[in-house]
Amino acid sequence: MVGTVLNLLFVGVEAVAGFVTGSVGLLSDAGHNLSDVVALLLAWLAFRLSRVPANTRFTYGYGKSTVLVALLNAALLLVAIGMIALESAHKLMQPQPIDGGVVIWVASVGIAVNMATALLFLRDRRSDLNVNGAFLHMAMDALVSLGVVLSGVLMRFTGWYIIDPIVGLLVAVVIFVSTWRLLRQSVRLSLDGVPADIDAAQVHQLIAGIDGVADVHHLHLWALSTTSNALTAHIALRDIAQAERVKADIRHLLAEHGIAHATIETELEGHACGQPTC
Repeated sequence: MVGTVLNLLFVGVEAVAGFVTGSVGLLSDAGHNLSDVVALLLAWLAFRLSRVPANTRFTYGYGKSTVLVALLNAALLLVAIGMIALESAHKLMQPQPIDGGVVIWVASVGIAVNMATALLFLRDRRSDLNVNGAFLHMAMDALVSLGVVLSGVLMRFTGWYIIDPIVGLLVAVVIFVSTWRLLRQSVRLSLDGVPADIDAAQVHQLIAGIDGVADVHHLHLWALSTTSNALTAHIALRDIAQAERVKADIRHLLAEHGIAHATIETELEGHACGQPTC
């Protein structure tokens, strides 16, 4: 919550400075920062929901809310990109004189605030898509602020005010490239697709290689949240008496590959389970 408060305070300062100077760079950065404040609040809400125990209505709990928030964060970034691009295009056609000194100092504070906030998410960004989304928001904001600082320096010493909207457009492109991966992953998880860091074919092969397993079918992999994965599968056994031992081996193997929740149905080799893919 510290990062949220810092960013909210900075949004107010930067927005005022943007209106006073007429800088599209500062105004765009303020708008982007505001979207990040919303993103941080959503990330905090998703984290709290993921800790709520499962119940009879939500038997898997609320862990999936982290995926929804990651998707919403990506959507917010795309909206911010659109706003930056539109305002930059307008200023590009009608450049106005801007106080480069004010732009430099305000944007420099933005770099410090955003980098400090990003560091709060650095440790867990690799293990949680939702945390990674928040980290990307902060890191991209720092990049935006850096671009604004550079534009302020150039405007102050050259008087080329058209640089302000050009920097805005360039930053919009950079943010879009960085957002695309987050959007793609969050859409995949929201549709119960196989998480990007798991190879379904490899998992199938590993299970099929366990002693006593004759066949593997009806294998499904999906994400319960941005940090927890699940699997269901039908396992045909050569000796049904080995069912408990084989299931224990499979669960141990899956845990090593980031799949903590597994539902395994066993059947004797040659006995169809009655499903179309058997």
